[in-house]
Amino acid sequence: MTPNKHKPRADERELEERIAMQVRRIDRAKKERYTLIGYTVYLGTLGLLFVLPVLTGAYLGRWIDEHLAGYSIRWTLSLLVLGVIVGAINVYFFIRE
Repeated sequence: MTPNKHKPRADERELEERIAMQVRRIDRAKKERYTLIGYTVYLGTLGLLFVLPVLTGAYLGRWIDEHLAGYSIRWTLSLLVLGVIVGAINVYFFIRE
């Protein structure tokens, strides 16, 4: 008597493929898991992306206002608002990636 070899049916093969795909996804998720240091670096980068344009706008506006005749904070406020807008756009595009 010859042993009866079991041929996998289509539904069994599909189940095996699903399980293998889920195992690969779990392994990939374990490798890509963020740590506390990773989150800290990410939040620090977001902070710099927002704060640097704001500070640059404020300093540049103040410098322009000092070199114009009379007392004015027009350029300081304008460039400060522009810095906030640019910083928000920077953060948006960084998060979107």
